[in-house]
Amino acid sequence: MNHFPKLLSSQIGFDVAQTMLEGFDRHYRIFRDAAIHAKTLFEAGDWHGLQKLARDRIASYDDRVQECVHQLEDEYDAENIDGEVWQQIKLHYIGLLTTHRQPECAETFFNSVSCKILHRSYFNNDFIFVRPAISTEYIENDEPAAKPTYRAYYPGTDGLAATLERVVTNFQLDPPFEDLTRDVACVVQSIREAFGVFDEAPNFQIHVLSSLFYRNKAAYIVGRIINGDALLPFAVPLRHVKPGVLALDTVLLKREQLLIIFSFSHSYFLVDMEVPSAYVEFLRTVMPAKPKAEIYTSVGLQKQGKNLFYRDLLHHLKHSSDRFIVAPGIKGLVMLVFTLPSFPYVFKLIKDNFPPPKETTRAQIQQKYLLVKRHDRLGRMADTLEYSSVALPLARLDETLLRELEKEVPSLIEYDGDNLVIRHMYIERRMIPLNLFLQNGNDDDIEHGIKEYGNAVKELIQANIFPGDMLYKNFGVTRHGRVVFYDYDEIEYLTDCNVRAVPAPRNEEEEMSDEPWYAVGPHDIFPETYGTFLLGDPRVRRSFMRHHADFFEPELWQRYKDFLLKGELPDFFPYDQSVRFCVRYPERFAETTDAEANEPNVRVA
Repeated sequence: MNHFPKLLSSQIGFDVAQTMLEGFDRHYRIFRDAAIHAKTLFEAGDWHGLQKLARDRIASYDDRVQECVHQLEDEYDAENIDGEVWQQIKLHYIGLLTTHRQPECAETFFNSVSCKILHRSYFNNDFIFVRPAISTEYIENDEPAAKPTYRAYYPGTDGLAATLERVVTNFQLDPPFEDLTRDVACVVQSIREAFGVFDEAPNFQIHVLSSLFYRNKAAYIVGRIINGDALLPFAVPLRHVKPGVLALDTVLLKREQLLIIFSFSHSYFLVDMEVPSAYVEFLRTVMPAKPKAEIYTSVGLQKQGKNLFYRDLLHHLKHSSDRFIVAPGIKGLVMLVFTLPSFPYVFKLIKDNFPPPKETTRAQIQQKYLLVKRHDRLGRMADTLEYSSVALPLARLDETLLRELEKEVPSLIEYDGDNLVIRHMYIERRMIPLNLFLQNGNDDDIEHGIKEYGNAVKELIQANIFPGDMLYKNFGVTRHGRVVFYDYDEIEYLTDCNVRAVPAPRNEEEEMSDEPWYAVGPHDIFPETYGTFLLGDPRVRRSFMRHHADFFEPELWQRYKDFLLKGELPDFFPYDQSVRFCVRYPERFAETTDAEANEPNVRVA
């Protein structure tokens, strides 16, 4: 029943809608300010500042949502606004978005605020944006002084090299380049080697997104080359070769390379976008198979990506008939994992109880997942989407899975008519568990999997992540053949761990003991002991010792820890180092840069 007179309820509806949009606009100003500040930090080489900026930006969205909820509760007693008025709020909000430049993100913010206030029975398109209401096609910033989404260049006039040099200098970075002419010549040579000397069609042009993409210690130029019917993607990472001096590190010309740098296992980019939908549409032209949800997530709009992913899931459920099942592989002690065979993701729930030797709590596990969300994932840790109150049709749940849910997570499930409501879950991209990959693979597969596994762990510890449980079952193999960590309940910062060598036994009794004869503290790690559970298969042992014999040496782990304690951050490359210009064209580079000489041996991401 509506407790407000019609005119008053209409005014309240408009005022609430206006307040919610103001809350979103504040969020997006902060989001853009972070990306703008990233340029200053990159120019200064302030890598710790960039890391903190990225972490703070992730937390900012939830803070703005909570601010808006409190304001609506204080000013409008939002919890007591009835359904009819809330429908008016949504209609007024739609009206306010007709000329907005981020309408899709504003709709998601509306959902985030509304779902904090409304009961789950209101989670339908009458009250929230289950479907988008505003089209994002052809939105552009039409203010006279505004920069366009991308710039178009025509190499037919000045030549390819001169045009590419202008592409770089137009970003107006403060630090000088070590030798921009040399680097551009490397770009041109790479293009010629990849595509040959192609005939220039009348429409030959280069499109470059107007903002740089910042992540780790690099800034990326992202664009496309158009020539006739051909559309060729490219990305050029810019790096500091020494303090205050820049260089183009390489040019990535393969779609697969772009898919990796924009993958779910990397941290979100910091990029300034007036019209985010235009950036996403541009990126889809160079990565057409990549879902919009993943692109929004990779450019830092993870809540929009999460919203689109859920819409994709609902759409998929309507157009499929297979059932959710318990995920294949070894069951975990902490998480219940299930999947839908026709949908390339897994759904993870924290169990109510953990058998020995696990000693943890649900809250602690959630904190570990939050740590990963905010940490630099380096292409080696899977991103997770976190959801509450997810309703799945009972008819689509396998009977074995239902019994498993009732047994392991009764506190997280609720039957509601024809649906099962899951109060909290994580969703991750599905991968082949590494233990199954090794078990079923041939010698080449084992060689590749073990080399990748060792690289993954070494890169994680260089980034201050100790995986904890390093069994192969806790790592997955992506469709690009990369090994990625995905089980986070035991991770710790390496700098919080005590790296120890196993003490020599004092007598024969200790030497023959099945149990450790030495005291083990809660944060002690013993790399020498890892071979016990990693090297059981002779084929695995051969590959491991060929590529990563130092993995079991405490000195390796301590060296990385000491490097981190000094406040140093190593370079990570989300592409093979063999494509770097200094490696590919050594004749153009007289000597190793100071930055490379002073850093530890860092394997490619």
